[in-house]
Amino acid sequence: MILKVKNISEIGGVVKAPPSKSYSHRAVILASLAKGTSRLYDMLYSEDTLASIRVCEALGAKINRTDECLEVVGTGGKLHNSSETPIDLANSGTTLRLMTSVAALSDNEVTLTGDDSLQTRPMGLLMGALQPLGVETESLKGNDQAPILIKPGYFGGETNIYGNVSSQFISSILISSPLSEEGVTLYVLPEFKSRPYVNMTLDIMRKFGVKTLKGYYLKHESCDKQHQSCRIDEFKVRKQDYTACDYTVEGDYSSASYLLALIAINGGKAKIKNLFRNSKQGDKYILDILQAMGAKVVRGEDYVEIGSDGNLKAIDVDLSNAPDLLITVAVLAAMAEGTTNITGVAHARVKETDRIDTTCRELEKLGCKLEEREDGMSITGGVTSGVVDSHGDHRLAMAFSLIGLKHDIEITNGEVFDVSFPNFIESMAQLGFELELV
Repeated sequence: MILKVKNISEIGGVVKAPPSKSYSHRAVILASLAKGTSRLYDMLYSEDTLASIRVCEALGAKINRTDECLEVVGTGGKLHNSSETPIDLANSGTTLRLMTSVAALSDNEVTLTGDDSLQTRPMGLLMGALQPLGVETESLKGNDQAPILIKPGYFGGETNIYGNVSSQFISSILISSPLSEEGVTLYVLPEFKSRPYVNMTLDIMRKFGVKTLKGYYLKHESCDKQHQSCRIDEFKVRKQDYTACDYTVEGDYSSASYLLALIAINGGKAKIKNLFRNSKQGDKYILDILQAMGAKVVRGEDYVEIGSDGNLKAIDVDLSNAPDLLITVAVLAAMAEGTTNITGVAHARVKETDRIDTTCRELEKLGCKLEEREDGMSITGGVTSGVVDSHGDHRLAMAFSLIGLKHDIEITNGEVFDVSFPNFIESMAQLGFELELV
């Protein structure tokens, strides 16, 4: 289907940010591993999070969606795979990565698979890091990609993993480690990208009763402790149980970036509710980016207010800890005056698509002047009308729709926003930007 602008009225108003996809994934997985019944409020029900719900049910959790919450009767860490066929995770890379480690806690074999896009995601780094912990996995196509067979058995012990490919590999090991036989000590080798996502994992693990010890080592005594190429992070998780709890999912800064960018590009004022000032989400960095580009941002305890005159200026920005903002920032740059340099996102090449390549190719279709680099891009403001393809990437579809504020644009395969933001069209319409699928 084609996503395009239906109508633009007065841009601005008040809207609630959708629930966090990252926290929703983690909440249902931890509730499924816990002892007792958890109630998860304000859950995001998107294609991706529904994949996590399906696999948790297949492994023994009893999950009931009510009008008020998602009720999860946990397994107490005693998993059993009831699916006689490979469990289909659709396009959810988060589910695949987090559950590959968790599936080893099952008392029988588990096979995880997904659509064509998911079967291109590299998994060898995680599979290799699990091996010293007694976890035996097999890529059934022999290419370190899904379908992946996970055999029962998770002894624990020590292992290490490079931190520059996917923080989800690190979160996967951390989430599963307290239920291993001996606990786990995990060393994250340089460079540690997307650290805030791991902080989110540790945050919600605490809410479900699991404590983690953190430390770090420096290769050279003379190095600054934050020098990424010399710092090795240590996470020690002893054997312990998850405990059921009531948990409310906070708003998602990643999804809210489209609502905020709408105001920044067009001009106007808006209040986005359910965005917390003390959130551990790395993507709240979008607020700093928008301020640097010329917007006015007010941070409340549980909301954000934004105002803009629509005149944005280019900036230099390192997105190493917020790679999911890449396409939003690229579109902002294309609508700004001057040349924006985006760096630190080489790991964005292994997302739903190679996001650096696809973003550059689609912007070029709109006459944008840019230079692609291995870890980012330089974009000079200025685009024209045209037709682009989402490549099945929800973030590309949503971000590129913003160009429709000032130029005619159509996005083929534009319906994919259901992956993370099912109410995208409705939320944008609340701020005066009416989109339609045809």
